Amino acid sequence: MLDTTIFVGLDVHARSIKAVSLDVMTGEVRCATFGYDAGAVAEWVRSVDPKAKCVYESGVTGFDLQKRLSGLGVDCVVGAVSKMIKPSADRRRKNDRNDAEFLARMLSVGNVVEVWVPDDECEAARDLARALDDAREDLRRQKQRLSKFLLRHGLVFDERTPSGQRKGNWTGAYWSWISSISFAEKADNDAFAFYVDAVRQAEEDKRRLEKLVADEASRPRWKKRVDSLRCLKGIDVMTAADIVFEAGEFARFRNARSFAAWLGLTPSEHSSGESARQGGITKAGNKHLRRVLVEAAWHYLTCSARPKEPARGQAPDPGARRHAAKGVRRLVERRGALLARGVHNNKANVATARELACWVWAVGLMAEEA
Repeated sequence: MLDTTIFVGLDVHARSIKAVSLDVMTGEVRCATFGYDAGAVAEWVRSVDPKAKCVYESGVTGFDLQKRLSGLGVDCVVGAVSKMIKPSADRRRKNDRNDAEFLARMLSVGNVVEVWVPDDECEAARDLARALDDAREDLRRQKQRLSKFLLRHGLVFDERTPSGQRKGNWTGAYWSWISSISFAEKADNDAFAFYVDAVRQAEEDKRRLEKLVADEASRPRWKKRVDSLRCLKGIDVMTAADIVFEAGEFARFRNARSFAAWLGLTPSEHSSGESARQGGITKAGNKHLRRVLVEAAWHYLTCSARPKEPARGQAPDPGARRHAAKGVRRLVERRGALLARGVHNNKANVATARELACWVWAVGLMAEEA
């Protein structure tokens, strides 16, 4: 039971904060405006009621304000913005004050779904993994720009092996071909050199961040969970680190189903009365991890059901390793059964990814509790 009747909604922006307090006993509403200053907000909240509870919406401002207010002794939570459905009548009168008051009223009736707030170490690890993902995306874009520049000049890599098989792009043979290219116009050569340098730099950034992520994953807090998840096929060090850093704590999810829902891998549904209809996955969750697990699930199209052998230096929890071996066997069988039924390959892969997410939760939780 809450020991306060005062609830404070905070509409947080990069340079300003609008605060509205609501006394549910008297109906009194008070309003104040601040710069982005946690100290000033905390002082005002304490002047209203030292036991007041605050809330603001999750968004681009992250958890910084929540951590600062908590450090100053103010009870503050972050509400999941995706779970806050405003009345249609309020859509045409949106302003900071109304938004803050809406949050205060939702909090007063217990209609706020609180977001789990990671500690500083976990958030830093997340930031590092997301920087690596950005580096991968930058590399993909730089490669595309280089290849499309060459395509505009009628240049396409088409070398073949003695057996007639086409050699792949971005291999040693490809870069040898790149080094042999020159253009008649100096401006083209300058543009070409820029695109080549951009790809090289992006590759270097990606390798450097991969090493940093691997070093972070080897720290005592993460290592057992990362090594245990690596026992599942399709999950390497980078993928396991992504999952562990983003999840933070597997115990915060009630069960495997809630973890899969957090990833947006559960089927959507539109049922009413006697009509029951399910559709594609909701995609309402952690987009990054959803993509990672969908990519990992492709391994179960061709891999064997044998357990995955640990790599050098890998030290998984024994119980989690045995459970992962069961998961690999189950996922291979499941994928084969879906294809035997004639399920489309992409749909079968997403279904496999959903079940893989459930095994990831179970293995991660076992390692976490060991």
